[in-house]
Amino acid sequence: MPTKHNSTRHWLRAAAAAAAVSIAWSVATPAGENGELMKAIVYHTYGLADVLRLEETAKPVPGDNQVLVKVRAASVNPLDWHYMRGTPYVMRLAGTGLRKPNDPRMGVDVAGEVETVGRNVTQFKPGDAVFGTGAGAFSEYVAASENRLVLKPENISFEQAAAVPVAALTALQGLRDQGRIQPGQKVLINGASGGVGTFAVQIAKSFGAEVTGVCSTRNVELVRSLGADRVIDYTQDDFTKGDQRYDLILDNVGNRSLSAIRRVMNPKGIYVLVGGGGPDDGRWLGPLARGIKTLMLSPFVSQDLVMFMATINKDDLTTLKELMETNRVTPVLDRTYPLRETATAIRYLEEGRARGKVIITMEQDD
Repeated sequence: MPTKHNSTRHWLRAAAAAAAVSIAWSVATPAGENGELMKAIVYHTYGLADVLRLEETAKPVPGDNQVLVKVRAASVNPLDWHYMRGTPYVMRLAGTGLRKPNDPRMGVDVAGEVETVGRNVTQFKPGDAVFGTGAGAFSEYVAASENRLVLKPENISFEQAAAVPVAALTALQGLRDQGRIQPGQKVLINGASGGVGTFAVQIAKSFGAEVTGVCSTRNVELVRSLGADRVIDYTQDDFTKGDQRYDLILDNVGNRSLSAIRRVMNPKGIYVLVGGGGPDDGRWLGPLARGIKTLMLSPFVSQDLVMFMATINKDDLTTLKELMETNRVTPVLDRTYPLRETATAIRYLEEGRARGKVIITMEQDD
């Protein structure tokens, strides 16, 4: 179990090299040289969603340890508009490209069917339905590492499977690894109706926690349907002014001061910050600014205050697969857009009102 000192030191280093952490989500895979083309969303300059283009690009060729996936669906994450805008600027300093993106591809979460496999691949075969992550998921084909994919459960659709990787891994690792969740604990999910939040409510319930979800009026019934024991409508009540004390708070929004948050935490409670801020917040550090404050305060208070970014790994993707197969977790989908409308999908996500996940599908693009 990490100590508070070591955790703080680790994340201060991570904040100083934020882009390096961010880039780890989508390690570049060079396009193939086989002459075949495919449709893909690309961007050649930083900016708003208008910079996105649907172009014909080289169809990738999988490496020895990779799988070529015919994409059926992908999902949109805040990570995507961070890359698209090139903000916070510290990302550019750490390697995404100072004046323009080094890698023009977009998208991380993917679900589809295996078309071919590299010569060292043993876990998949052509025709397998899979989900996971691959650089350039907003395209007809993706070359992905076999260690970042798992078989898709039969009881969920490709669209649902595409919703899972980044958001559900963030929820799982935030609750289990950073929050050290235990049965019977009182857990609050701030931002319970968003991409991470809808997974977090269900995962926390699967651990046997007593869950409170915070959301807007229009999402109260949704969050309750996911299993929340109590739902707080933030337009009517401020959870930081209530009498309830929590063992664990997973914060996907970052819209309350740390002093207010600490007032409703038990003396040895854990606060996990996994999100917050919008596209126009703090061009240099963005949401990292609150994370740095969180980490700097943690050594001086009785509670653990943690900021983190999840990591992709096959074991945790397998855990999520099992949770879905046993119906303990069901992805929540808000809207689905065809590939050519990816810019519209990202604009919608930037508004901060998505209920669950926003999906990109190939099926309407001929």
